Amino acid sequence: MSEKNAVTVIGAGLAGSEAAWQIAERGVPVTLIEMKPGKYTPAHKSEGFAELVCSNSLRSDSPSNAVGLLKEELRVAGSLIMEAADATSVPAGSALAVDRMLFSAYVTEKLRAHPLIEIRSKEITELPQDGITVCATGPLTADALAADIRRLTGEESLHFFDAAAPIVSGESINYEKAFFASRYGKGDAQDYLNCPMNEAEYRAFYAALLGAEVAKLHDFESGDQALTVFEGCMPVEVMAARGVDTLRFGPMKPVGLPVPATGRDAYATVQLRRENRNGDMYNLVGFQTHLTFPEQRRVFRMIPGLENAEFYRYGVMHRNTYLNSPALLSSDYSMRKRPDLYFAGQMTGVEGYVESTGSGLVAGISAACRAKGEEALPFPAFTMLGAMAAYISDPSCTDFQPMNANFGIIEPLPARVRGGKKIRNEAYAEQALSYMKERFGQ
Repeated sequence: MSEKNAVTVIGAGLAGSEAAWQIAERGVPVTLIEMKPGKYTPAHKSEGFAELVCSNSLRSDSPSNAVGLLKEELRVAGSLIMEAADATSVPAGSALAVDRMLFSAYVTEKLRAHPLIEIRSKEITELPQDGITVCATGPLTADALAADIRRLTGEESLHFFDAAAPIVSGESINYEKAFFASRYGKGDAQDYLNCPMNEAEYRAFYAALLGAEVAKLHDFESGDQALTVFEGCMPVEVMAARGVDTLRFGPMKPVGLPVPATGRDAYATVQLRRENRNGDMYNLVGFQTHLTFPEQRRVFRMIPGLENAEFYRYGVMHRNTYLNSPALLSSDYSMRKRPDLYFAGQMTGVEGYVESTGSGLVAGISAACRAKGEEALPFPAFTMLGAMAAYISDPSCTDFQPMNANFGIIEPLPARVRGGKKIRNEAYAEQALSYMKERFGQ
């Protein structure tokens, strides 16, 4: 393989790490460029690759769930990210959650040890003019590179806002009020802590949340798009403003979590998910927020059981950059007008950790095929990998929004399946995984 056939990957997040691994595993030299530790985004803190920022959960691990199917497809395809997640998992019921530090360290070590991967630490401010390149700089792409991408694509207003939830110390939780239980008894009872509220407690909390001070936006986060929020990661205060009971039908839904002392569901319940293997850190599920840090401490300590909560991390809100992909990209994540340039990760409009990984895998395989002079075999739309690729590259889409993996975007089954949603989803999974196992020799 000559040097000119090598591939450059920019960004060592989930998508970039996966892309680099897939390329190198196919015998193609890779230069993986990451700006850390010389420079960090507003959300990233550690030097390691594949740093998880918003949550430590990769969501459902059941193949009858859309993201669960996507994870299984990735496993079959030899995903480094899934290998790392399985090796560093922590209990989370039917979900797959990881110890963040162990996860990042695993990915970093594997990439640094690969003989075909060269790591360079520097900030890229402009995309290479030629050569096969995968740009996977993420939803927090640095300003200079984002400007260059906008220049190349001709698109404007390529950002929206996303939010991350707080993490509290397990030792600071009042276990006389909080109780362990998984919703409807699914999974290990130790996976989640629950903080129940009666009606008076809920209404007091709700009033305090509505009246709390919101953090000021940075200069780069102001403008016409400042209030555009992706529905799947909405700040809890924005959700609360939609109505007094909105939270009770969302992140504070009490159904399926009876209080041990009464045997009945509370008026509202806040769930806390274990953040690491030791069980000494808990994430407030669904409590992404843009409140100021003092207000988070004041308001969230009104939750029963969190009166003395110690916050390891406060919720934060970030600018997120993404492309108008249907107008720009093909189903292999390459630019239509420049096929040797690929994009991967949340900047393509796939939303979520696992989805970003999937885009990196597809882009990486496609880039490796191009470097070797081979035709890249597309993933069919009846797989979740192929369905996501088809969604982000559909030129008929005129109102493009980021999307999580879901069965609504997958190609319909050839014949109607009776027996309900679960049976139908299992049929989707069977068809997709049968194809993936045949393609990847399993």
